[in-house]
Amino acid sequence: MIMHRYTSVRGRALALIMFFWFIWFMNFSVRTIYSPIMPLIEDEFLVSHGKASSLFTFTSIGYGTSLFLSGLLSGFFGYKRSIIFSLIISTICFFTISFVKEFNPLILISFMLGISTGIYLPSIIPLITDYFEGNTWGRVLAIHDSAASLSIFSAPFIAIFLLGLMNWRQMFIVFGVIFIILTVLFSLISKELKVPRIKAESLGNLFRDRYLWLMGLVWISAAGACLGVYFVIPLYLSKELALPVDYANKIFGISRLGGIFVAISTGFVVDRFSIKRLLFFLILITGVLTMLLAYRDIGIVKIMLFLQASISTGFFPIGLVYISKIFDKEHRSMATGFIVTLGVIFGLGIVPYLLGVAGDIYSFRMGIFLYGVLVCLSSGLTFLLK
Repeated sequence: MIMHRYTSVRGRALALIMFFWFIWFMNFSVRTIYSPIMPLIEDEFLVSHGKASSLFTFTSIGYGTSLFLSGLLSGFFGYKRSIIFSLIISTICFFTISFVKEFNPLILISFMLGISTGIYLPSIIPLITDYFEGNTWGRVLAIHDSAASLSIFSAPFIAIFLLGLMNWRQMFIVFGVIFIILTVLFSLISKELKVPRIKAESLGNLFRDRYLWLMGLVWISAAGACLGVYFVIPLYLSKELALPVDYANKIFGISRLGGIFVAISTGFVVDRFSIKRLLFFLILITGVLTMLLAYRDIGIVKIMLFLQASISTGFFPIGLVYISKIFDKEHRSMATGFIVTLGVIFGLGIVPYLLGVAGDIYSFRMGIFLYGVLVCLSSGLTFLLK
C-alpha cells in the first residue's frame, strides 16, 4: 500500500507524529518507571542490589530478543499488526504485576514486558519513514525520539505522583488502562505497511556489513551511559549517598530535563554537520561526564547528572537517522532491531547489573567511574563509520 507522504511537519503530519510520540513515551515509561521505584521493590522483597538490578537485566534480555525477532518478522506480518500485538501483551503484563507477591514471578513478568515493548521501535521506524519524505526524517525522528528523553525525565515525577495516590503495584493498572486506549486508537488511525520477507542471501549480506556491527558497538556504549547508568542512579543516591528516596527521585528527575531539548535540537542540526563528528563528540563528552558522576561532593554530582543526561540523549536521534540513511527500506527494520538489540542487552541489561554488583562488592561510585572510562575509549569507533 502506498501511503500519502508528508513533506513538512505541520497540521495532520504533526498530529500523527505526536500520536506516535505518545506511544513511544508510554512504551519507554513502563520500563524506566522501574528505576525510581526500585528502592521500594528492594526493601519490600528484601533482596540485594544485584538481585534487584536483575529486573533491568531480564527486561532488557526480553526487550532485546523481541527487537531482534521483530526486525525479522514484522515486515512479513505487517508493522501495524506487530505494534497492536505489542500493546495487547504489554497490557496483560501490567495487570498481572498488580498481583505479584514474590520477587521471582516479577522477574518473569519483566522478561515478558521486555518482549512486548521491544516490538514497537523496529516496527514504527519503517512506518514513520514511509509516512514522511526523506528530507524531514531528521526532524521527525528527533521529535519522535524525544519521547524517550521526556520519559527518562518524567519517570521519577510520575512515580512520586502516583505513589501519593496508590501503591507501586496499582501504578501498573493505570498503565494497563492507558495501553488499552492506545491499542484502540492506533488500530483506527494507522495504516498497514508490509515489505517482502528478507531472503537468506540478503540477510547474510546485512550481517556481513561492518557498519552494522560498528554502529552496534557504538550504540552499546551510548545506551549504557544514558540508561544503564540511569537505572542505578536512584540506588546510588539513596543507598550510597544516603539521600531520602523522594529527594533522590526529585534530583534524578530534574537532571533529565535538559535531555528533552538536546534530543529535539539534534534533529535540526544532523543534516548540517558530519554525523561521525557529532557522534564522536557526544560519546566522548558523555564518557567524561559519566566519570565525574563519581565525584564525592553531592553538589557536583547534581550538576554532572544534569549535564551527563542532557548530552547522552543527543546520540539516539542521530543514530536513528544514520541507520535510516545507510540501510534501504527492505533492511531498515532488521538493522534497527539488531543494533538496538545489542544496545539493550548489553547497555541496558548487563551494565546496570554490573554496576549493581559493584555496589554490593565495593561501591557504585567506582563502577560508574570505570564505565565512564570505557565510554571515552569507545568514542574512537565513530571514525570507522561511513
